[in-house]
Amino acid sequence: MELKRWIKAGVPFMALLLASPMAQAADLSLQEAINLALAQNTGLKVTQKGEDTAKYALEQAKGNNGVSVGLSDSLSTSKTKDADRQDSNTASISGKLPLYSGGRNQANIKKAKIGVESASLTTQRAQEDLKLSVIKAYYDALESKKTVGVRQETVDKYQEHYTNVSQLYAAGSKAKIDVIRSQVELSDARQNLIKAENSYEVDLAELRNYLNIDRSEPLNLTTDFAYLAFDRDMNACLDYAYANRKDLQVDKNKLAQQEQAIKAAKAGYLPSLNLSVGLSDSQRFHPSSENSHTASASLGLDWNIFDSGVTRAQVKSAETDRDIAKLTYQKDKENIDLAVREAYYNMREAEKRFNSTQDAVHQAEEDAFIAREKYRAGEGLMLDIIDAQEALSKAKLNHISAQYDYARYKATVENAMGVELTKEEKEAAALLDTDADTALMQENLGSNSDTTADNTRQVAEELAGKEGHK
Repeated sequence: MELKRWIKAGVPFMALLLASPMAQAADLSLQEAINLALAQNTGLKVTQKGEDTAKYALEQAKGNNGVSVGLSDSLSTSKTKDADRQDSNTASISGKLPLYSGGRNQANIKKAKIGVESASLTTQRAQEDLKLSVIKAYYDALESKKTVGVRQETVDKYQEHYTNVSQLYAAGSKAKIDVIRSQVELSDARQNLIKAENSYEVDLAELRNYLNIDRSEPLNLTTDFAYLAFDRDMNACLDYAYANRKDLQVDKNKLAQQEQAIKAAKAGYLPSLNLSVGLSDSQRFHPSSENSHTASASLGLDWNIFDSGVTRAQVKSAETDRDIAKLTYQKDKENIDLAVREAYYNMREAEKRFNSTQDAVHQAEEDAFIAREKYRAGEGLMLDIIDAQEALSKAKLNHISAQYDYARYKATVENAMGVELTKEEKEAAALLDTDADTALMQENLGSNSDTTADNTRQVAEELAGKEGHK
């Protein structure tokens, strides 16, 4: 069953893994990883909760402009000199409707409506950013995996060379210094392998964290690098970004909200008018019984004609916040321009490196082969072997780096442009459960032993073309 079908069916990822005891590592494509993160990521749940907050703020703003009803009941007793004690009970119900607030209530409602839209846009932008983070983490892990393979191959070559040099030394045809030097290079290669293995495990841990799955679950990443040309020029990317970046739209909404805040503050200069109605029932039961019923209706006008400059200060503060919103919009637009340009230049640079490093790998492989054969024939130097092997490792790592740099920067360009989620990704995101109690019950920070380290050596052997090397 494909992961996207699991997600659509609402089945937790880990439940499916545990239901299959024969599974050693879950196959995970890049698209499945993106869908899974959109359906489970905890940080995205926190962001999406902001939509609920905005909706409740709108309800509150509407409520402040609606009818309010109050109920009261009081029991009292009183006694004056030379008179009997009097006991009574009074119950009343009253309603109040604001007829005119100087525009304050209407401005607050409009501001809250804009806030609801902004909260939704913020969630959408967070989804796009999460997608980019997953893509980067996925390609980071793939790059680390291939780096492990290159480092393992280097270790194997140095091990083979060390064995050869030791045999030649034993036969008296090579000096002791060659054996020592080959040992040093082998040790250094093993150090690099250890570092590469650790980087691979860290990258997998970061990916699992975005996906919010069991942090020790082994994964088999099935989507490798595939070159896909990017045919838009930079100006087209910038125009697209200005029109589609969700956070830029949020900035525009904040500016509109501040305009409404100014209107709400200026309402302090104007009167307010309220309609009040009430019913009351009074009952005196000592020293005699007596009932009375009262109905009332009134129009109340309230106008604060002098408040020592409080309203003026509120208006000036709101106008300052509006100016800040304008500058923030301009600043974010400049930041978007820079982000698109940086990602675009980096993508093109990586593309050029990708196209040039493949030939370097072939040439380095040939050079390393010649150096080893010449040394075996007694015509080469130890330094030639070391230099050739180092050049080969560097060429392979450069080629791997160029591949995944291009893939990451291409995704970064699309993110900087504000390219929205695909239909499939939106369906996955719609399954996100933001209930806090449910999230705690489904916590994936298990205490199972981490099995990734046990698999790293096998990964290295497979990539280096070996089996069963220990």
